Amino acid sequence: MKVRSLYENFVKNNLFMKMILLFTLITTATIVGLSYFMFNMMSESIVRNELETQKKAMDSVNSYMTRKYDSVQSIMLDVYRNDSLSLQLSYFLQNPFEDYMRYQLDQYADETNVDMPKGLAYFESKLENDTDIENLLLYSSEQQFLYVYKQGHVNKLIPANASHSYIPDAMALENNRVSVPNAWVRNAINQQEPKLYAVRVPITDKNTLKNLGQLLVYFNSEPIKKELESYTGQLKGYILVLGQTGEVLFDSSDRYYGARYPYADKINSLYDTAMLEQESYVTTLTQKEAGYLVVGVAPKAEVAAAYKGLKRTIILISVICIVLVLFLLILVVSNYAKRTNKIIRVMRKVKSGDLSVRIQDEKEDELGQISRSFNDMLGELTRYIDSVYKAEIKQKHSELAALQARVNPHFLYNTLEVIRMRAVSQGAKDVGEMIYSLSVLFKSFMQTKSENTLKDELETSRLYLELFRIRYKDKLSYEIVCDERLAGKKIMRMALQPIIENYVVHGLQPRKLDNHIRISVLEREGRVRIQAEDNGIGITEERLEWIRKSLDSGEEAGDSFGLRSVHERLKLLYGTDYGLEIDSTPGIGTIVSIEFPAQEEALHV
Repeated sequence: MKVRSLYENFVKNNLFMKMILLFTLITTATIVGLSYFMFNMMSESIVRNELETQKKAMDSVNSYMTRKYDSVQSIMLDVYRNDSLSLQLSYFLQNPFEDYMRYQLDQYADETNVDMPKGLAYFESKLENDTDIENLLLYSSEQQFLYVYKQGHVNKLIPANASHSYIPDAMALENNRVSVPNAWVRNAINQQEPKLYAVRVPITDKNTLKNLGQLLVYFNSEPIKKELESYTGQLKGYILVLGQTGEVLFDSSDRYYGARYPYADKINSLYDTAMLEQESYVTTLTQKEAGYLVVGVAPKAEVAAAYKGLKRTIILISVICIVLVLFLLILVVSNYAKRTNKIIRVMRKVKSGDLSVRIQDEKEDELGQISRSFNDMLGELTRYIDSVYKAEIKQKHSELAALQARVNPHFLYNTLEVIRMRAVSQGAKDVGEMIYSLSVLFKSFMQTKSENTLKDELETSRLYLELFRIRYKDKLSYEIVCDERLAGKKIMRMALQPIIENYVVHGLQPRKLDNHIRISVLEREGRVRIQAEDNGIGITEERLEWIRKSLDSGEEAGDSFGLRSVHERLKLLYGTDYGLEIDSTPGIGTIVSIEFPAQEEALHV
């Protein structure tokens, strides 16, 4: 109630308050819309910059991994280019270690081979030159052994016979060039460091192209972080390097080493965002030759934190802009409101009879012109007040006296009541009942109220039908059915009387003893439907078609004037979707239906 009272007192009849509220709404919506657009544009730019930084960091990681991969490839390429070294490696992988040592001593004894590389020492030098290498392994598929190099340790020869180990099977099944170290090989060489990745190169005989084994280089993943040092404080989320089956080769967050990345299946199928640990931006970079995948994961929450300050700044600027615009608007509108209220106050004084007041406004705008015109009008009104206004007042007094002299409608009601009582006293009860119904019906017709309820309309119809029931000495019966919930629905006046009259005049059979009309009211799909169904003589198909056309033709149609009046008023009041419908079967009866909206509406009919 308080809100409604405030609305009626300060908004409903206050044009300037409506203007302020309207411009407030427009200004707020415009500034908020522009701010939202600007925030989206700038935040998207920040997101792009953050993802671009992540992409650069991924490129650095990929570049490092590629260098390591290429360095392992170059080891074998150098071996193949050196015939002597290639020959020694082939002999080493195809013969027992004792035979190889004798072969090596024989080579050293040969003076022609003084400058030849010292076989296995070549690989040891590669290990010493690259501190990122944890282990370098030579695997012989024919002799089934591992020759292991390890930083700061003595080289070891480890048997890997298939009858005692799964290593031969594991080495035969491994075909990824870059992957995590095999678990069986790890256990065999006692290498349990989780932060490792392996680069694998097959070793073949240079002359026969027979596969002799594999070169395995285990790199420590930790040095990869050095490639990301330049992005400290800039990089959001974390960067992964995954093998072909999703195993973790490198993890900048140190959370997923030693296992398969739990969201690897989602990574393979997406291009932009995914629900990982949380909603995240995902960027991928594939190294097809080496067979690994560099993945950048940036949680949306972390990226959003980068433009959190921007959001506060834009909101602050937007609020300041709205306040300034509204302040200027209120100043301007208040000035016009003050001048307008001055005009209204003067008009009220004039309305109360004070014609001597004048509006003081010297400005040349529209309000100033209105003020001067109003002052001029008052001057003219004052000059002609005696000759015109007073004469009109006398004329009004005369008209009022004439109106008061008119016959009081109550005189007619009282007269009908006297006649009814006289008829009753003489034993003509049916005449008395008819006069009573006519009197009540006449009162309802004379009422000047603008709204009519369904209950009132049905009561009027009942009185009208009661007159005819008495007239035809109970040859006519009627039934009115209406749900009490619908009694208060608003309906236009005189909606049913023409329909009943049409039945009595055209459908009722005086010789028939069971004439009956049933009026029913029901509600469906937001509409109230009133249906008058009789058992009269009915209407022929040709006549019915003519009546239907005449309802919408707008032409004067004699005996269907009442129905057309109801039809046209329904359309005028409720719209073209509403109106009067007629269905009839000769010899059986007629059904006339009208519909109007179920919602409450004040009608002026």
